[in-house]
Amino acid sequence: MSKDNDKNKDDEATDINENTDANDTVEKIGVYICHCGGNISDHVDVEKVAESVKDIPGVTKVHTNSFMCSDPGQELIEKDIKSGSINRVVVASCAPSLHESTFRGAIKRADMNPFLYDHANIREQVSWVHDGEPATAKASILVKSAIEKARGLKALDALKVDAKKHVLIVGGGIAGMRSGLDLVKQGFEVTILEKSPFLGGQASKLDRLAPSSEYAKDLIVDLYTQLSKHNNITFYTCAEMSSFKGYIGNFDVTLTREPSDAVKSKSKEEFVEGRGIFMDNIPKETEEIAITAGAVVMATGFKTYEPAEDEFGFKKLEPVTTLEQFIQDYKKAETKQGILYLNNKKIQRIAFIHCVGSRQIPGIHEPDKDGSLNEYCSRTCCSATLQAAERIKNTCPNTDVFDFYRDIRTYGRFQEDIYDSASEKGVMFFRFEPDAQPEVTENKNGKFPISIKTKDVLTFNEEIEVDVDLVVLVTGMIPNNISNMVAMMKLPVGTDKFLQEVHPKLRPVELANTGILLAGTCQAPMDITESCAAAQAASVKATALLHKGFVELEPFVAQVDTELCKGHGECLKVCPVDDTIEIDKVTKVAKVNPALCTGCGICTPVCPENAIDVMGWSLKQYEKMVDAILAA
Repeated sequence: MSKDNDKNKDDEATDINENTDANDTVEKIGVYICHCGGNISDHVDVEKVAESVKDIPGVTKVHTNSFMCSDPGQELIEKDIKSGSINRVVVASCAPSLHESTFRGAIKRADMNPFLYDHANIREQVSWVHDGEPATAKASILVKSAIEKARGLKALDALKVDAKKHVLIVGGGIAGMRSGLDLVKQGFEVTILEKSPFLGGQASKLDRLAPSSEYAKDLIVDLYTQLSKHNNITFYTCAEMSSFKGYIGNFDVTLTREPSDAVKSKSKEEFVEGRGIFMDNIPKETEEIAITAGAVVMATGFKTYEPAEDEFGFKKLEPVTTLEQFIQDYKKAETKQGILYLNNKKIQRIAFIHCVGSRQIPGIHEPDKDGSLNEYCSRTCCSATLQAAERIKNTCPNTDVFDFYRDIRTYGRFQEDIYDSASEKGVMFFRFEPDAQPEVTENKNGKFPISIKTKDVLTFNEEIEVDVDLVVLVTGMIPNNISNMVAMMKLPVGTDKFLQEVHPKLRPVELANTGILLAGTCQAPMDITESCAAAQAASVKATALLHKGFVELEPFVAQVDTELCKGHGECLKVCPVDDTIEIDKVTKVAKVNPALCTGCGICTPVCPENAIDVMGWSLKQYEKMVDAILAA
């Protein structure tokens, strides 16, 4: 059987069935099967699939096309709808998550209800996992099943929910402020919630940023200065979320503010070194504030991994510190005769050890108190370390700098230049294997207080020993502890304990909870450039959701047949979303809040009266689909 190089070359459609005599009162189903440029047709006999469904009652059009998602492919659907040939659409192609909205748009342009459409996934579920005749047979079955489902489709309308043009941002760091700035410029009311008395987050602890070398303080002050010019921004510091309920467009949130004695005698809006911009609005007593927000942006940030006691000598040996602390101390450093002096101590030799608290391996590294390991790369540490090493060599050329690493990952734009520069200026590199980490011990009799031993991969595992004045542990990122909000808001969390987006490419800043968005390092380790980009993406998404004053939601939600419902309440017991279903006290019939319903369908099988269905996915449709599969 020939593939894309014969009938369907140049995206020409193959029209299998021209039967248009079906009466408008019955279903007239158009079936459109995609070659996906060979992704499907190299493994599935697409023409054979088309032949297998063309004589099914109710099917009035069958087309195949090299790329159904292309403009010519969509025009096929629009043309058939406008001619009156079809009133239902079945597309067999790649996953619906990729192009479901594309085909709905085409159907809508042709003035047909966009929900009179079903999708058969014959790429991910067929051609990518099967080949030859089994693949073709399975594809035919899936298309036949989709046809039977399409028969039972009814015209639906998107749900419209009034939405407050107000966004709550949880976290007052760089990402939170960046997102807030974009939103206030769009005219939205914005509330920034910050648990500390300061704005700026972890960036406040930094000095210069890689690779630009601009001061972190300048970025924080600039963002705050721009924000403070707007009247539609409110800052609540010393505050945490104490209750949360509602749905997209109408999230009811209670904030609890507590007094704090963390900072005294500081003027408002002053940048406190290592802390951030102090907001002189600390409450004198506990207070609660209720707000209603249309969307929520989570910008809760990260914290730095703290090494375990005696991990590379940490807390046991005084000359062992972390990169975070070193950066703070370096701001006050002195140079004498080209040698670094830190806290009045001469640092003739300094060593950095990478991947402390990152890329941990089961069986090699000790798990934390919860029994888990940080197996991910923290991504920013290598560049930050190399920048610190380069700065030392620039200002203190007579201080020797040693870098002990597993891998150097300077992945960002221009960041490889920092690596090259550090090498050229005399930083010495030693590479170790993860199962042969450097040993840090006290050097009691030597000139230098600390001794580091390792097997250097770069010299064919030659054992080396380096004596130094100071060891800097390059610690990674771990997510802040927001377990209370995770439980309260039912937020999805990944195995790495960071908040989990819906899809890293298709919906990178959205959570499964509609209306709750992600910004910055609460999602994954990022540098400040990436955090700002993610924050701006979250702002754009929030704007798209709320700018009309209402949001449109898909209509695939549970619906109760009030004549059949007896108020048993089984649906209420199993529903995973609080307040979605309730039993009316007067009628004793279940009621569904469509704005909260996720359409999961868990309520349908538990109802003893079969009184609840999901719109667009009724039990009768399922029965017809199963019958089609079994009959194949």
